[in-house]
Amino acid sequence: MGGVCQSKSKVKAEAKKTYQLDVLTDHEGGVNTMALSEDGSILASGSDDHTIRLWTTITDACECIGVLIGHDDYINCVLIEDAYVLSCSADKTIRKWDMATCSCVAVLEGHESTVNRIICTGDFIFSSSYDRTARCWDFVSGEFVREFRGHRRSVYPLVFIPALDTEDGNDEEDSVNQDVLVTGSSDFTAIAWSFEAAEPLQTFKEHTGAITCMTIDRTGKVLLTGATDQTVRSWDLRSGESLKVFEGHRSSIVCMTVRVAFLCPV
Repeated sequence: MGGVCQSKSKVKAEAKKTYQLDVLTDHEGGVNTMALSEDGSILASGSDDHTIRLWTTITDACECIGVLIGHDDYINCVLIEDAYVLSCSADKTIRKWDMATCSCVAVLEGHESTVNRIICTGDFIFSSSYDRTARCWDFVSGEFVREFRGHRRSVYPLVFIPALDTEDGNDEEDSVNQDVLVTGSSDFTAIAWSFEAAEPLQTFKEHTGAITCMTIDRTGKVLLTGATDQTVRSWDLRSGESLKVFEGHRSSIVCMTVRVAFLCPV
């Protein structure tokens, strides 16, 4: 019996082992951000060396298939959207690149300091910056659309929540059913903005540290924020009410995600 138990323990221990598959060493500086294409075939990485590299993941060893050169400072965030790569940098710009040719097809200028994060809805690009603002840009043309100004310190994470389709024509429901942008900041607050009016709808302000990451639950009604105060908080997006505080971490929260099984009272 003892031999059987020992054998099972050994199998369990081996199942926990991880194995290095590949090491990508072409960057000449630290790698700050990565993104994977929707089909999983292309990996984009952004670096302190001012470049973005494209790697194929469908070969036995990942190979660099393109280098995107043009930024004048380190890269903070990269995205892959359709056939394009989007990147933002400490050089105050966002760039749009054609993956097929590795050429820059648009430079989005207007921020007055480092661009920290970008997200893309397909129609719009949203960016956050150390200049205390978030901005919206047209994805196709790269033209500036509007600015969201109200934070007192640098803006970091961004979440866009599209309006839900309503079929009953309820005017009261329609009045709160609108496209919403949520921004998190090192001023310890998150703000939910009306996309059309660029005006604050709610301010979430019980954190005691910079908000570094955010997400929403599957219903689109609950906001979750992670901060350097070592906590995650959940909020009712519509009312701004604080719902729950998740404590236990001993250092800053830097990243999080929500699974379908997440439940939180609204």
